Amino acid sequence: EYDEFFHDLFFNSKIKDLAANALGEDVIPRAMEYFNKPPGKSNPTPPHQDGFYFMLKKHNAVTCWLALEKVDKENGCIHYVKGSHLKEEYRPHGKSNILGFSQGVTDFGTEDDKLNTVSFPGEAGTFLIHNAKTIHWAEGNKSQTRTRKALGFIYYGESAEEDKVAHEAYQLKLRKEMEEKNLI
Repeated sequence: EYDEFFHDLFFNSKIKDLAANALGEDVIPRAMEYFNKPPGKSNPTPPHQDGFYFMLKKHNAVTCWLALEKVDKENGCIHYVKGSHLKEEYRPHGKSNILGFSQGVTDFGTEDDKLNTVSFPGEAGTFLIHNAKTIHWAEGNKSQTRTRKALGFIYYGESAEEDKVAHEAYQLKLRKEMEEKNLI
C-alpha cells in the first residue's frame, strides 16, 4: 500500500502467478505479512490452519512463505502435516495464548499428525506455498544469535466468498472477552 517495491511484489510478481496456478483461477491478493522470530526469545507458532482464520464459505485460498534468511530446526523452520488439506472440515481450534496466532489446533499430536509431518528447512529465498487448510507450525527460535525472517503472502481464489456472519460473530466474541477482562 505504501511502498512500490512491496506493492509490485504482492500484486505483479511470479508469486501471484504461482498462487493462481495452485488454485486454478485468478486470485485476489488479501494480505502481505512480515514474520520475525528473534534469537532466543520467540514463541512457537502453534499448529493451525490459515483458512480457519479466513472464514471462507468456499475454502480456496493459499498462503505463500518466502524465507529472507536461512531457516532450520534451530531457528524455527515450518512443519506441515501432509494431506491435512484434503479433509473436508477444519480441525478444532481454540485459544493458543500466543500473540499473533490467537487460535491453534486443539487436538494436534495424533499418530496421523506424527507420521505425516514434514519439515522444510532451507536457505534464504526458499519459497513455500500451501493450501489454507494445511496444518502447519513452527517452533520458537532456539538460536542465541540468528533471527528467522520471512514474508507471507495470502491470496484468495476469485470464487472465494467470505462468511460474513461467522466473521462478525467471531469479532463480537472477541470484543466481549476483551470487555470482560477490562482490556477495552
